[in-house]
Amino acid sequence: MSVIVAIHQPNYLPWLGYFYKIAAADIFIFVDDVQYSKNSYINRVQVLGPAGPRWLTVPVSYHFGNTIREVRPAVSDWPSRHLDTLHTLYASAPAFKEVWVRVKELLLSLPQTDLATINRHLVENLSKEFGLSPKFFASSEINVHGKVSDNRLIELVKAVAPSGVYLSGKGAAGYQDPEKFKQAGLGFRYLDFQHPVYDQARTPFQPGLSVLDVLFRLGWSGTADLIVSTACRA
Repeated sequence: MSVIVAIHQPNYLPWLGYFYKIAAADIFIFVDDVQYSKNSYINRVQVLGPAGPRWLTVPVSYHFGNTIREVRPAVSDWPSRHLDTLHTLYASAPAFKEVWVRVKELLLSLPQTDLATINRHLVENLSKEFGLSPKFFASSEINVHGKVSDNRLIELVKAVAPSGVYLSGKGAAGYQDPEKFKQAGLGFRYLDFQHPVYDQARTPFQPGLSVLDVLFRLGWSGTADLIVSTACRA
């Protein structure tokens, strides 16, 4: 079978669809050397509060034009603040006791470096807990330059899998050209993620929250089962 390569910016404690993409890939590349976008999913994600979704945000210090790997947290105690918020919101969730110690350990042991490294650390460790084991790379580790466009994506895929298949989210259908990948000797597939509905103990169901929302409700194996049962090679 062809090697499937997925590429994405390193997001903070991302949603279920992010891990679905990881589950469907043999190689996953974090694009960490592109310009940081203020108030994006790179430094924040939504969790569920009594009044509905609310943001969990990493305060950052940056200058316009900085790449993601050049952005650093603005304060040192933000992991503790996030843990306080998560404890308040999810202490009564069904799987809280099962997962809390590990979640706390992950957040308190984060490297005190850049945002890209922090997010990659979280994603890789959570993936391991879910039983997902693609090969992980950062784009800054690969000798390919330029902005993220079809041409750069092609070069990234070719660098790690010369005849591989690029796995794209359907949201990119409006601006990516599959023919370019085929002309470069690569395959191209869209990943069709249908967000599963799970019990959030409230209605209406809120999709797109951090994977932690699933984790506190379903536990490690329940979350892994949800990811794997909906993931397929697109």
